[in-house]
Amino acid sequence: MEVKAITRLAAGALALVTLAACASERGAAPEATTAAGQPSAAASQETFGTLQSPCGPGTAKGATDQGVTDTGITIGFGDDRGFPKAPGLSKEMGDAVGAMIKWCNGQGGINGRKITGNQYDAAYMQAATVMQKACKQDFMLVGHGFALDEAAEQYRVGCKLPMVAGYTVGPNAAMGPMKFEPVPYPVDHFNAAPLRVAAKTFPGFASDVDLITSTSPAVMAGSKKIEAAMKSIGVTPKKCGVQLNNEGDPSYVPFAEKFKSCGVKALWTSKSPDPAAFSLLEALDRVGADPTLVFEATWYSQAVAKWNAAGQGDNLHAGLIFQPFENAGQVPAVKKYLDLVNAESGKTALLGMQATSAFLLWATAAKDCGSDLTRQCMVNKLSQVHEWTGGGLHAPTDPGGNLPASCSLMVKLTGSTYKQVAPATVGEFDCDPANVIKTDPSTWGTKLGEDRIATTFLTPDVIKPQG
Repeated sequence: MEVKAITRLAAGALALVTLAACASERGAAPEATTAAGQPSAAASQETFGTLQSPCGPGTAKGATDQGVTDTGITIGFGDDRGFPKAPGLSKEMGDAVGAMIKWCNGQGGINGRKITGNQYDAAYMQAATVMQKACKQDFMLVGHGFALDEAAEQYRVGCKLPMVAGYTVGPNAAMGPMKFEPVPYPVDHFNAAPLRVAAKTFPGFASDVDLITSTSPAVMAGSKKIEAAMKSIGVTPKKCGVQLNNEGDPSYVPFAEKFKSCGVKALWTSKSPDPAAFSLLEALDRVGADPTLVFEATWYSQAVAKWNAAGQGDNLHAGLIFQPFENAGQVPAVKKYLDLVNAESGKTALLGMQATSAFLLWATAAKDCGSDLTRQCMVNKLSQVHEWTGGGLHAPTDPGGNLPASCSLMVKLTGSTYKQVAPATVGEFDCDPANVIKTDPSTWGTKLGEDRIATTFLTPDVIKPQG
């Protein structure tokens, strides 16, 4: 990749990380099958939501690959928590994987092999350095999330290090070889379910919606993709001509008045919640505009709930493919995640559930490999998983096919409280295979082969699925 391309990615990745990965603070999976070296009944009593635990004692043996011995498996995980400009960035991911390792080892590990985790802090700008360390010592990367993963991808591919990522950001990372995610966000397909749910729920969204854009490269790219997705479902944005300055604006009242005079009844944004976005929403309230706000999952957060104490965002909705924490009473997997991470005094957030689902996906495949725990076996097994919910943490996805969910649910913010409003039944998703649409190749950011794998860093000896 050219240096200037990496520089452009760095400028937008901090915002894009939350957009691409459904990050914010705030269907049934297939059960694992018995594998060689895995006892059946005694170790199968523990569950994670609807998923039978893949962890337990066993007799698996062999130093079968880097990071694997008779008694242990070494994996890498981590986040960007040390980034000075955003302390604690994605900390919930490392906290979740750490809690899951402890949970799994407490049951006996994977087929009797205990898990050791090397925790990395990429601190946003050090992803390439972290990847080079992982290349030398880890069996796989599991449940991690590095905002600048694009800069690290050439090293990962070069050392043939498979990963079950918590999320990916860069197009080459999202479409890379030996890469699996519990909740894929491929560049060539898009889940338009949140848009369809909004169009069905709010008449004004279908007829008089516009996008809040900004000069941020990440937001511009996200907005372009959303606009194309809207048109594919018969929704045409009004194009009122409002674009926020990524560096801030002296006043947001003129923008609010422009939306009001334009006749906007609904607004969508790919912009993350920040002081500028809050100022615009406050300005909309001040000028008497009252559009329905239907925003990205990043707006399901403690920061937004805290800001809305005065009720200026009571028209705010967020489309999610994860179960919200408020549904923990009806969704056992969510309660399990909260209990495990809270027991370790960790940070809980949607990205934490995403990392948890990644760990469960990895562990399920590792269990199935039994004594033959090799990277080749893992790639084979993971490529065969075409329906996954993390035990009920999220809507069904296709990790093996690198395809997104076709579902969504919507939550509404009232004061400082979120509540599911669509579908009406708590815990249910609105799903339709037609929600997954193909995207314009001009938006991909990379070249894909016939197998939908990015070709930028591809080498002839990468590990490919067999059999």
